Amino acid sequence: MKLLKKYIERDKSGWVTLLPEEDEDLWHCYNLIGPGDQVRAGAIRRVVNTSSTGSTDSQRVKLTLTIEVEKTFFSPSATSTTESTPGTSNQPPQNAQLQLSGRVTSENPHVKLGAFHTLDLESMRDFKLGKGPDGWDSINLQRVEEASAEGAGAEVAAVLVGEGNAAICLLTNHMTVVKQRIDAQIPRKRKGMSSAHEKATEKFHEQLAAAFSKHILPLSTNLRVILFAGASFARDSFVKTLLDNAQHNGDKSILTLRPKFLKVNTGSANVHALNEALKSPEVANQLKDTKFAREGMMLDKFNKMLITDENRAWYGPDHVQKAIDRGAVGTLLISDSLFRSQNVAERKRFVRMVEDVRGLGGTEVLIFSAMHESGHKLDLLSGIAALLTYPLDIEMVELEEENEKAEDKQH
Repeated sequence: MKLLKKYIERDKSGWVTLLPEEDEDLWHCYNLIGPGDQVRAGAIRRVVNTSSTGSTDSQRVKLTLTIEVEKTFFSPSATSTTESTPGTSNQPPQNAQLQLSGRVTSENPHVKLGAFHTLDLESMRDFKLGKGPDGWDSINLQRVEEASAEGAGAEVAAVLVGEGNAAICLLTNHMTVVKQRIDAQIPRKRKGMSSAHEKATEKFHEQLAAAFSKHILPLSTNLRVILFAGASFARDSFVKTLLDNAQHNGDKSILTLRPKFLKVNTGSANVHALNEALKSPEVANQLKDTKFAREGMMLDKFNKMLITDENRAWYGPDHVQKAIDRGAVGTLLISDSLFRSQNVAERKRFVRMVEDVRGLGGTEVLIFSAMHESGHKLDLLSGIAALLTYPLDIEMVELEEENEKAEDKQH
């Protein structure tokens, strides 16, 4: 995402002009925009004109509107958390969509002040986002910085290959983007019908190779790993075909990528199998310093500590707050879903918790994306957890607080 302009006051009010360039950028925008914010963007509205004779006609008019946001709705590209069904098309999935609804707050010849309107934010269309005092808190500013940083795109591509079904995915720090799904009918290899099986497989490989060239090759310079996952026979058969054809055609763009190829066995070729692939030792070792891999590793560490040393693994807003108050939090794990609370006071509470951990010398604050599996799992644990630097018994802590309150009442 490009940060075109930025003006922030000392009271943390101000505005930025942003240009989302891809699906992940719209996810960042969804996390940045909240109720009460002012958004100015291009829109198309149907305008009805009435003549002096009483006849009417309508036309679609391009205009620029400013609304005060009341509701936001984000739809990711494709269905990242669901799988396609047999017979679905081989076309690329629909792009991500971000809709904002609210009242119009600026004069416009076609739309009355206070009229309700929905803005559709799209890739490659800039918009202006304004927030009131305290609106540009540390979490919002951090997200703008991360989203607009040079080279903030995908570092991992994944090709999931099954018997006639496949998916091309890109993994960014904040989401898994399904670029294309392929679903082909391949007859079983039976005696006397091997040619039909081979022809269908060859056609399937051609479709998948074309998708590989379209979605992965243009990004290959920035990719660290190109992951091929699925059952070994189907997966290895495609990789061999891809490299053999590249060798035959002298296609160096694919041959030079071979050192980045990494094959991993998974139980299926469904997108959910990516989580299985990312946990394999060979993948984890190569991606250990990426944001999403670090988050997954720390969540696994937290879950293990819950079993082996529960006094150093706390979760839930109230319990984590108690640990922060005692300066005991070493690593804070928090989901970005908590910062999208419609309750402004609730959002400020979580922002303050992050800032307190950083201010008190916590080792690390990890803000998980709900669009990755690790973020979803953290949400199931209330969205916030902490690894403590020293053990604390929650029952003893609560008893101490009750005794302190009782003493305060007596005084």
